[in-house]
Amino acid sequence: MAATPLAPTARAVRTVAFVEGVRTPFGKAGDKGIYANTRADDLVVKVIRELLRRHPELPPERVDDVAIAATTQTGDQGLTIGRTAALLAGLPRSVPGYAIDRMCAGAMTAVTTVAGGIGFGAYDIAIAGGVEHMGRHPMGEGVDPNPRIVADRLVDPSALVMGQTAENLHDRFPAITKRRADEYAAQSQERYADAVKAGKIGPELVPVAIRSELGWGLATEDEPPRPGTTVETLANLKTPFRPHGRVTAGNAAGLNDGATGAILADEETARELGLPVAMRMVGYSFAGVDPEVMGVGPVPATEKLLKRTGLSIDDIGLFEINEAFAVQVLAFLDHFGIDQTDPRVNPWGGAIACGHPLASSGVRLMTQLSRQFAEHPEVRYGITTMCIGLGMGGTVIWENPAYDGSDK
Repeated sequence: MAATPLAPTARAVRTVAFVEGVRTPFGKAGDKGIYANTRADDLVVKVIRELLRRHPELPPERVDDVAIAATTQTGDQGLTIGRTAALLAGLPRSVPGYAIDRMCAGAMTAVTTVAGGIGFGAYDIAIAGGVEHMGRHPMGEGVDPNPRIVADRLVDPSALVMGQTAENLHDRFPAITKRRADEYAAQSQERYADAVKAGKIGPELVPVAIRSELGWGLATEDEPPRPGTTVETLANLKTPFRPHGRVTAGNAAGLNDGATGAILADEETARELGLPVAMRMVGYSFAGVDPEVMGVGPVPATEKLLKRTGLSIDDIGLFEINEAFAVQVLAFLDHFGIDQTDPRVNPWGGAIACGHPLASSGVRLMTQLSRQFAEHPEVRYGITTMCIGLGMGGTVIWENPAYDGSDK
């Protein structure tokens, strides 16, 4: 007689801790960018090695998986980059790895995916991050969209051009004028510059050896920022996606290269090993929207998550919103009744200043939020959120372990 299988035992969901995140300086894509002669996988290797260097209390063999995102998974961003980068970084061969893609939210999805494994008990510790070398691999390189997507009008052709989706968002929300977008962009540049001067941005950066026609050098700071940007200088920029449009190179993120990575762990395991706990994950959510206005995606993703967690937008004390386009951030803020100059929103500037290497950006948001939490024990909850190509949004809510109960 065959044995009766045992019923699975119920298990408690474990608390997921964000230990630390790091990133390379972000570069401008193209032949003149700092990473023109640097491989994408080497950027990831640098990030993984830095995480291990900063945390000698973490035995490398205790890493249960390595999830690395890339939007264009080919060439030096292909070959299951999570596994190959883990091998190149010197992790034991027993440590597996994989690649993941959700366009701009790749690193965010790498984090939420390994977090699910940690919460379920499949992992204790994992590394998650992302890379994009847009100089070597422009968005859309080598893709072959099914012709029915456009021919059968499943989506408007503009959905495949991110700048056009931003113009569509301006159309949908006429109160978000070009002037407002430029004001927000200038604010992002100013806040980023102030954060660098104050030493708030810099400690998370991993120096990268680079090579150019001048020889070898060291990348130690972000290349894209334009300090001193004013609304007046932005007003005269061309609108490449539409004649007399509202989206310009000044109120949108550029084309960039860079990599990010973070250590995620079960909180109990982290404390046993002596790893710091910078944030606790409260929950995450992804949502779909019309691809033609993909920039509005963070709104339903956030609403969905607030409902699931029982929180309200008033419970959130800090916001890290990816600045793919100024209009996209403003659509989120207007929806929730938040002023565009609110100091809780991107207090250290954002992607309009420092850059947006697509699949890597989610962990940049998380890394900055974790560092802001340490400065603000009066804040209990924070959000990282971003729009995603093809009509999606993603949001993660985090809890501050340093919260002292004095405010939110």
